Amino acid sequence: MIKTLTLLAAGIFMFSSQIRAQDSGSVYNAHDLFTPNFYPSSVNQYRAADGEPGPLYWTNKASYQIWGTLDTTKDAITGRETVTYINNSPQNLPFVWMYLDQNLYKLSSRGQAKMPAERRSRYGSVNSSFEGGFSLQSVKVIMTVNGKKKEVAVSPVISDTRMQIRLPEDLAAHGGKVQFEIQFSYPIPADGADRTGILPTRNGKIYAIAQWYPRMCVYDDIEGWNTLPYLGAGEFYLDYGNFDYYVTTPANMIVVGSGVLQNPQQVLTPLEIKRLNEAKKSDKTVMIRSAEEVTDPSSRPEKGMITWHFKLQNARDVSWAASKAFIWDAARMNLPSGRKALAMSVYPVEAAGDSAWGRATEYTKGSIENYSKRWYEYPYPTATNVACNINGMEYPSLVFCNAKSKGARLFGVTDHEFGHTWFPMVVGSNERKYGWMDEGFNTFINGLAALDFNHGEYKPRNINKDRLYHYMFSDKSETVMSEPDALKESNIGLALYLKPGYALALLRNDILGPNLFDYAFRTYIKRWAYKHPTPWDFFRTMENVGGEDLGWFWKGMFIKNYKLDQAITQVSYVDGDPSKGALVTIINKDRMAMPLYLQYETESGETGMIKDPVEIWQNGSVWIQKLKTTGKLKSVTIDPERVFPDVDYQNNTWNAH
Repeated sequence: MIKTLTLLAAGIFMFSSQIRAQDSGSVYNAHDLFTPNFYPSSVNQYRAADGEPGPLYWTNKASYQIWGTLDTTKDAITGRETVTYINNSPQNLPFVWMYLDQNLYKLSSRGQAKMPAERRSRYGSVNSSFEGGFSLQSVKVIMTVNGKKKEVAVSPVISDTRMQIRLPEDLAAHGGKVQFEIQFSYPIPADGADRTGILPTRNGKIYAIAQWYPRMCVYDDIEGWNTLPYLGAGEFYLDYGNFDYYVTTPANMIVVGSGVLQNPQQVLTPLEIKRLNEAKKSDKTVMIRSAEEVTDPSSRPEKGMITWHFKLQNARDVSWAASKAFIWDAARMNLPSGRKALAMSVYPVEAAGDSAWGRATEYTKGSIENYSKRWYEYPYPTATNVACNINGMEYPSLVFCNAKSKGARLFGVTDHEFGHTWFPMVVGSNERKYGWMDEGFNTFINGLAALDFNHGEYKPRNINKDRLYHYMFSDKSETVMSEPDALKESNIGLALYLKPGYALALLRNDILGPNLFDYAFRTYIKRWAYKHPTPWDFFRTMENVGGEDLGWFWKGMFIKNYKLDQAITQVSYVDGDPSKGALVTIINKDRMAMPLYLQYETESGETGMIKDPVEIWQNGSVWIQKLKTTGKLKSVTIDPERVFPDVDYQNNTWNAH
């Protein structure tokens, strides 16, 4: 026994010495990547272990009635709102928090303090002299106290872009209701963090109006009140409810807004109403207001001021746009259930033409019909594309895109912004903390849509994968699981859009496969529609529905910024005899692991491809692959199509000569 153990120990020592020799230069740690304790969050009655909402899951509800007036002389908004807030949580709430996003444009705001001094930021500039922000004329709380309706004027506590309202009585758990009446005003920023603004055109200004009323912060089962300030890069996190809102403007303007226009007879001409009804039945774009009519006073019903009335149900926000310069067209959208919706575009004469915004409604219709078939049916009755000075921003049933965009660029931004309908308008993730859960998901579905639209008219061009992978995994890159406002602005496109979009495409095409991935992805959307998922809910859903343990993937691609570097270190023959097969030694040099694709060719012309699963890397950084060849090898190559994000393809090929 002692002799046997001694020989065994000697053998293990010799083997481990060989592995260490082969392993030199690798920083890979299998136990770090393939950990049995990947999930840090516990599950409870609100969120289940398989990634779906638990039996007691809840969200609070925020509904709004809003009246807004546009002052085109002062470029300002005055408004009032009634917010109805329902507390479905199991906690009584002694206070509530609201967002005051317009306060970003105060020169004293935290967001302005973060603007770089040495360059122009997409989100603003410290060199601006514009002084914006909300002015609150009154804030009232209306709630039932001791069985009687009570209205109390309150002095809210304003902290940068948040407002705390302390209630006269705790808002009861499990369905307690309170209303807030708020009167407000603010000057419209001409260049509002690329999410709201004013564009001068030949025939008048275009006003793109968003974040225009105080909105409820989210109270959830993860963090309670979510009150991260609005700094520019981080977007939004909002509860769902119903919207009933009125916009008063000069009568010579066209107004479009989230939802359905309720009073067309009061704000449109009979001819415009007739054309609008024709568009609801047409798959081809119908002109509602032509370029020639923009300067024709008869294209508007009266002079003075008029009020436009819109409604939108079960949404998280509303926005609108107004201009006397708008050309307006529309077409019908056909949804999988048989329901119809209306796609519309408004744009100035400078943006007209078939190479530009003349196809915007076609792009809108194509994108929404496609996503409705692939993933989840479009929930709104309308979809409006607005040309303005915003490069691209999404709101429920209305998006802002740059008026200068044309062709592939206009299709791309239209498809991207309406893709946000699904993330985060339907699946309500926290954009201010996890920007990749809307931008990255959307970038992923955009890639499929580009292939689908008009037989691939705008399909992506071939890209240099070496350059792509070095960019995604450079030493300057940051992790996907980073708070947007904590990212370098130059890394936002990479960490929130490109890398997670690429990762999901890789997961779909080469790890789970389209069948399992698509079913899991649709399940995720269905489970979390109009709810608030975390990254862990997504990870759990994809694993449970897809049937694979993907902790290694989430950790390497999302949680950490690990790199992949697979390399061929040696090629030999079994017993030195090519007729008995070949042995290829591959080392996993860096911290990430991926499946191994190995292509070979013999001198006689025989070719083959080996596809090993990622599990080959569970036991260390070295893998020896046997090839069942019967002659000498000419070449061996790892991942010849460069599917996986290897940062050094120079060491992926072995040639005999």
